[in-house]
Amino acid sequence: MLELLEAQRRLTGNQRRIILAAIIGDMLEFFDYFVIGLVLAFIVGPWHLTYGQAAIVLLSSGIGAMVGAAAWGWLADRIGRRKVFIATVLNFSLASGLLALTPDHGWIYLTIFRFVVGVGVGGLYCVDLPLVQEFVPSRMRGLVGGIVTAAIPLGIGIGAVLGAYLAPVIGWRGLFAFGLLPAAMTLLIRAWVPESPRWLLRMGRPDEARQSLAWALETDPAGIALPTANAARRHVPWRELFRHPRSLAVSWLGNLGAQTGVYGLILWVPTLFMQVLKLTPPQASKLMITVSLSGFLGRIAFSYFSELFGRRISGGLLGGGAAVFIVLAGYLHSAFIGSVSVFWLLVVVANFFADGGFAVVGPYAAEVWPSGLRTSGMGSAYGFGGLGKIIGPLGLALIVGSSNVVTPAASAAMIVPAFIYLASWYAMAGIVYYFFGIETKGRSIEEIDGDLGHLQPAFVPVGTVKPGE
Repeated sequence: MLELLEAQRRLTGNQRRIILAAIIGDMLEFFDYFVIGLVLAFIVGPWHLTYGQAAIVLLSSGIGAMVGAAAWGWLADRIGRRKVFIATVLNFSLASGLLALTPDHGWIYLTIFRFVVGVGVGGLYCVDLPLVQEFVPSRMRGLVGGIVTAAIPLGIGIGAVLGAYLAPVIGWRGLFAFGLLPAAMTLLIRAWVPESPRWLLRMGRPDEARQSLAWALETDPAGIALPTANAARRHVPWRELFRHPRSLAVSWLGNLGAQTGVYGLILWVPTLFMQVLKLTPPQASKLMITVSLSGFLGRIAFSYFSELFGRRISGGLLGGGAAVFIVLAGYLHSAFIGSVSVFWLLVVVANFFADGGFAVVGPYAAEVWPSGLRTSGMGSAYGFGGLGKIIGPLGLALIVGSSNVVTPAASAAMIVPAFIYLASWYAMAGIVYYFFGIETKGRSIEEIDGDLGHLQPAFVPVGTVKPGE
């Protein structure tokens, strides 16, 4: 059955609809996630927040994402990709809407519901990429997976535009209210997105898998032969993750390095623009539009790089490029070319690698795991990498001094060591990907399964499993 999928030379309209649903989901998901960086620029002054309090608000969603990635990822391997896709969208969008009710000086309320937003965001990120990858042929998997993630900077850009032009009118609470929009997307998902045929086959449901595959290929189900042997439903225990140490090391450490760097950078940069460059919050939001655009262009570029150069080289490039330009941005934060800030320019270039490289980080974290552990493995990697959502923002706060009130003096004095700290994490990710990565370019999911020495096969012919096993 799956050979029909692998033989495809062009995607059908229905496959494109699945990809579009995932793109919209990622875009709106990370609008909800990153909007706090823009909101923080509006409230740090009036609320007299210290670096420590601001960091707690920022890192709370990171803790939530760790929980959500592990829990929702595990659940998606058991009840299916589609159900979890819908549940996670409702999770983060409803929680974001509740943030519009945040009371003045209510940074603890903000922290609690940012945690809940993070739970949903971590879950969706770990289910939509595997779902899309399981519906496309191997030769398109890296490109399609990268393009899906390219929507994430667009979500940040939407937030930046709203922060620059609408926040002065609707207020920062209005930015959170926009987070309710993704809830309506669940109707789109229910209409467009069927269950993964690969997951259905693994669950011993070949008739449903045939229907799903026929829908994707836009062909008559009767023309698709069923497997000659039925599949016995078999769950792979979560502990089997530790039977694949190389997959574990590459996906966990790669995610940790990249997430620490990008979340420390993107969540703090609006506030740093405001403090270092002495801008108003709307002016800082306008600069973030260009930063988010560079991330979008970077993700498009790295989507092609992953198929052109392979995952290992692309991973090394994203880590090395981000590290170099983040360090330069720190050292040259006070320089100007005419009236143009060099700090802003270098952050734009750094984000091309730092954010753009996630077109490799996300899809690759799913590719290095066997099919029975795909969303569990990706969820575990994203969850472990979610430590970066904590140590990224918190690291900068500790370097500056967590008890300091957010002030221009504190930001300018400590920006160099803070940016070196963030760059070192990207350098680590680049080294891990390049020297320890498993090359998956152009290889089918089934071929990768074989190379990984899949200990729990996706298909167990009926009659080969002894009673009690």
